[in-house]
Parts: sequence; structure tokens; C-alpha cells
Amino acid sequence: MNAWRDRLNQFTGKTRFVVCRIFIHLVGDEVAPLLGILNSAARDAVDTEGDMQELGEGLVEICQGLLQHDIYWQAAGNEGEVFWDEGEAGDFVTELFTDSAQRYLSTPALESAGTADDPLTLPATRNLVVMLTIASEGEVPELETDLANMSALRIGLKAMINLHYQERLRAVQVHFSPARLGDELTPDQVLSNFPELIPL
Repeated sequence: MNAWRDRLNQFTGKTRFVVCRIFIHLVGDEVAPLLGILNSAARDAVDTEGDMQELGEGLVEICQGLLQHDIYWQAAGNEGEVFWDEGEAGDFVTELFTDSAQRYLSTPALESAGTADDPLTLPATRNLVVMLTIASEGEVPELETDLANMSALRIGLKAMINLHYQERLRAVQVHFSPARLGDELTPDQVLSNFPELIPL
């Protein structure tokens, strides 16, 4: 039925929008450096007042960082919807943004971002959950599928990178927990606050 509706909407010239959110849980002593990439992208997004080109470049950096740290991937999950109405797609993006922003320890410290002079005695978390939400135009089969396995997740992250270079992104949101240097996310907190995660 959905395929029939897709064909009908294509025939009538409507634009197709894909909105999806990916969760990635990383575990290990080396996941803390990713917080630098994530916080830098968050600061740039605020500084450029949500410029789509800058948001896309930040997303590319984050996806590349995640791909380089794939040996630390522990669990993943994803969800999404297809829309033929831009307003409805925007409403769903807002809904996912609100949910991600309310997740445990997901508020970054943008004013007091970490510097090279930070003391090295702060506890480094061994758990990191990254939440990537995007909206794009057209079909994205690499993201419109179950990403809770290693190969599909790699392909999905590369697809997100390509969407930026194809200029098909319409919204980009990045949340992560813990978002502040020194905060620690325990395995129990991961289980209770991120039920979408499926072990890889």
C-alpha cells in the first residue's frame, strides 16, 4: 500500500521527505575524544545560527569520526518516517529534536567548552550515546532500513555524508550523552534512558 502511495505521489509531482534518527552507543576508553568533535560541531551550529552548509559539514565530521571508531560500537537503533508534506516532516523533526534534547545528560556546555588546559583528572566516560537526526529530500534506502548491525550502520553513516555533498539535507540535529566533559554515563543509565538500542 505504501509503495502504491509513493508511486501516486511521485506521479503528481510531490516531493518526498525522509526523516530519520540513528542512535549509536560506543563503549571504551577511547570514546572520550569523540566528545571534542561533537562539542565542536555543536558550537559551530550555534555560531552559524543553523546554516545548513555548516550543519552538513559538522555532520560529515561526526560521521567520519564514528566510522573511525567503529571498533567501539556496542549497540545501535534507528527510527524514521517518510512524508510527502514538508510541514509534517518539519513537525516530526521538531518532535525528535525535543525527545533527543530531553535525553539523559544530553545538554552540551557550549559556553564552557573544553580546552587544552582542562585538568586531566576529570573522569572520562567509557559510554557515549550519539543521536543523529536528519531530514532529506528523495529516497534514501540506506537509511530506510534496520541499521542495528555493523555493515548496515556503516552504510547508513556514509549515506548521511553523501546527502550533504548531494545538497539533499533539509535538517540536521546532533545530540549526545554525556554532553559535558567529566559527566559519566553508566551502563545501567544507558539501558534505562536509551531503550531503542540493540546490541551489535
